[in-house]
Amino acid sequence: MPSITRRRPRNPDGRAAVEARVLAATERLLKEGIRFTDLGVQRIAAEAGVARSTFYTHFRDKTELLMRLAGTMRESSFDRTGEWDPGGPGDPLTRLTEAFADVIRIYRTYAPVLAAVSEVAAYDEAVREYWAAGLEQFVARTVDALRIEQQAGRTPADLDVTTASRLIVVGGDRFLADHVSTTSADPETDAAAARELAATWWYGAYRRPA
Repeated sequence: MPSITRRRPRNPDGRAAVEARVLAATERLLKEGIRFTDLGVQRIAAEAGVARSTFYTHFRDKTELLMRLAGTMRESSFDRTGEWDPGGPGDPLTRLTEAFADVIRIYRTYAPVLAAVSEVAAYDEAVREYWAAGLEQFVARTVDALRIEQQAGRTPADLDVTTASRLIVVGGDRFLADHVSTTSADPETDAAAARELAATWWYGAYRRPA
């Protein structure tokens, strides 16, 4: 059976530069208030300074482009909260609050992309499943963390870790999306949101009263 090998791109640095220009151009257009559904490939290519054919060399379609944009946001926010260790040094609630404050800043930066994801997920199954899959990974990570806390006797044994994890992860994601889409960039508002979300995680699951 013949082996199948991928050809290496002739100029990987150049390819990455073109893709970065297309991604940045799309973000700029979304920040201008253009709905993703109304944003044509030709407009994106023109904004990025590339040919329409070049766009399709780097992206299968607009759906793949949106998922690439969403992936950057998702990985940044999930990685930040993933750094939090409930058993780590210092006050864990304070550190969790700081983590969520950083996540809110990320969500604000990518607010137009997040709005586009919500818009397209309503009718595009691929985008909907892509975002849901990311949340499921974070749910699984939270389940593992809560089980470790249960085994150490720090989280109540009667906590349903799977249900609790889905509640705080999926619910938290929707809260953050709503927060950045309906409030101004007021640091005091963001600080309160981070504080309350962290307290909900901490006292609602990790340190729920027995």
